[in-house]
Amino acid sequence: MIDKPEQSWSIIVLCYNEEENIGTVLQKVQEILLKISNEDSQIVLVNDGSSDNSHQVIQQYLEKHRSDNIDYVCHENNKGIGEALITGYTHSNQENVVMVPGDGQFDLNELLPFKNVPPKSIVAFYREENTTYSLSRNILSWVNNSLNRALLGITLKDVNWVKVYKNEELKKLQLEIRSSLVESEICAKLIYLQNNTIETRSKYLPRTGGQSKGASFKIVKQAIQDILRLVVVLGRFKKKLVQSPK
Repeated sequence: MIDKPEQSWSIIVLCYNEEENIGTVLQKVQEILLKISNEDSQIVLVNDGSSDNSHQVIQQYLEKHRSDNIDYVCHENNKGIGEALITGYTHSNQENVVMVPGDGQFDLNELLPFKNVPPKSIVAFYREENTTYSLSRNILSWVNNSLNRALLGITLKDVNWVKVYKNEELKKLQLEIRSSLVESEICAKLIYLQNNTIETRSKYLPRTGGQSKGASFKIVKQAIQDILRLVVVLGRFKKKLVQSPK
């Protein structure tokens, strides 16, 4: 990789009840953008209907820093991570796009080696360990990864963690899944469109505040239902590409 940042970045920050962490995360995102992005950079901050004081904390941050590169989108109600991700990707307008959680458990310095991402590439981070996960969330992760491999042919180690996409490739997709499995849809479609995958280990940082949201067994059930639907969606996507004129 070339040391000098030549490409522009959009960093999406997802926030749901992260009043204790979101201000620190935003500050760290601003700092890392100075190192990995050219003069064009963007933060897309998605508040997914937080019921704590996250909105007030964000407003205070925006008033204090008055940064022109932050696009703040606040969902009136909690829509779930799938809808929050789609909101973030829809609002992103720079060359490279990455989502980071507002809980501070991703080390933003891990982006430094990838400041200039090759064309048609996905940089996929995978977590070393998830010892802080609840039983239901570990089950969800296992079910998701297992079905991704068996039904979609996705062999990524950690589909649900941080990934860098080329925005040009991302904008080619018409996303149909609205749950957390939208990441599986994106990866499956981009890999089929011959995007290369670059997997790299990521350290899962401990929380400094707040509580993990976890995942209920209702969400596990929804994930199973959605991945079966995703098989149909992906089949239709492939068929359309085959039928499209060259």
